[in-house]
Amino acid sequence: MQKVMISDVTLRESEKTISLSFKEKIDIAKKLDRLNVDVIETPVIKNTKTDILFLHTISPLIKNSIISCPVDYSVEAIEKTADAFSAAEKKRLHLMVPTSTVQMEYVCKKKPEAVLEMIETLIKKCVSLCEDVEFSALDASRSEKEFLYEAIRRAIAGGAKTITVCDSAGEMLPDEYSSFIRELYENVPELSGVTLSAECSDEMDMATACMISSMNAGVRQIKASVSGGNYPSLTSAARIMQVRGDSIGVTSSINYTALEHTVDRMSFMRSANAPVGAAGSDDEKIVLSDKDDIKTVSAVIVKMGYDLSEEDIANVYEEFIKVAKKKQVGTKELDAIIASSALQVKPTYKLKSYVINSGNIITASAVMVLEKDGEELQGMTVGDGPIDAAFQCIEQIAGRHFELDDFQIQSVTEGREAVGAAVVKLRSDGRLYSGKGISTDIVESSINAYINALNKICFEEV
Repeated sequence: MQKVMISDVTLRESEKTISLSFKEKIDIAKKLDRLNVDVIETPVIKNTKTDILFLHTISPLIKNSIISCPVDYSVEAIEKTADAFSAAEKKRLHLMVPTSTVQMEYVCKKKPEAVLEMIETLIKKCVSLCEDVEFSALDASRSEKEFLYEAIRRAIAGGAKTITVCDSAGEMLPDEYSSFIRELYENVPELSGVTLSAECSDEMDMATACMISSMNAGVRQIKASVSGGNYPSLTSAARIMQVRGDSIGVTSSINYTALEHTVDRMSFMRSANAPVGAAGSDDEKIVLSDKDDIKTVSAVIVKMGYDLSEEDIANVYEEFIKVAKKKQVGTKELDAIIASSALQVKPTYKLKSYVINSGNIITASAVMVLEKDGEELQGMTVGDGPIDAAFQCIEQIAGRHFELDDFQIQSVTEGREAVGAAVVKLRSDGRLYSGKGISTDIVESSINAYINALNKICFEEV
């Protein structure tokens, strides 16, 4: 009996079909992990700040599945991606390159020989940063065979452990696809030492059938999606292996008992035409003030598509009141509040109060009170500006110094009373931790971001 890995592309492909909130993406990743899906594929890093924060957040949370991150076509992009999910227990870098003549010209803007050299260079770079590397030959079924074989050989020689061949056009019939897989094994003997993977498009409603034929031909990883869409559905793939696995000699690690219930809880993914909280929806017209109670705010949170615990809702409402006392809050502001206040880890430190003194003729100083295990801890420091003084004050209270890897401030909303979002990245024992804070006061948002990152460090050390 051969194990066939299931690589779920729900999150990777969701960017093309449905607008998911930060919280929804995290929930999907956690649910897939609990199902024992072998691989969870994430989107390529495009919106750098948001995408990297997402990878930072899920990396310590995913325990069973491999987190697979696609990389762009540059050494710098590969390094950035590898760093973003360095905290993950199981991680994979994924290089996806078209191998058909038309797609190479259109996507890579390179001639065939230059594409081969690029594959070789980028695979070697990926392997230098991550032991587990996958190479996907996009549009493989329409590629010149000798070129495809050479591309696969170079990827394997460079250290790729998984090779995926894609029927991107979805034009192959099941018997044609199985023949295609067998020809690969015959012409590229090196495939016997790696995992051959299949990605089947559902343009002719044949993806599931092609998936089955590929397993019969020797494929040991298949791509599926919760929402189905242009891929075999996760439910279909798992059930086929559960019911007919013995007869075709394959098995999977999926948790069949929890499958139906878990997928039902992600049913909103099946309606790509009605994304939750999409721009232009009725949610954009919602305006809240500090007069609204927690029940009202909670109802709006549910309407936006979030499923928060009572503790998270209480944290969000506490932060909401701070912002609402200064300005009205719409869904954009509330979404930012949720992203920063609905923490994914139990907070070790909580901000109780702070006082910052700063000016062009005095040295900036900070006095701060943090709560830890019910005890209030106070610190007082001076620094090179209000932010530096605040950060040093937090470190004084925590009793330790961290390397500040990055610090960014950006406006979430427009206007004179715009909500500002701060992102702080701290390095501890070689690992990077990202925290986010929001407020109409940039100093307060920076303090919250630093404490958020500190709490993640403390959570990992427990």
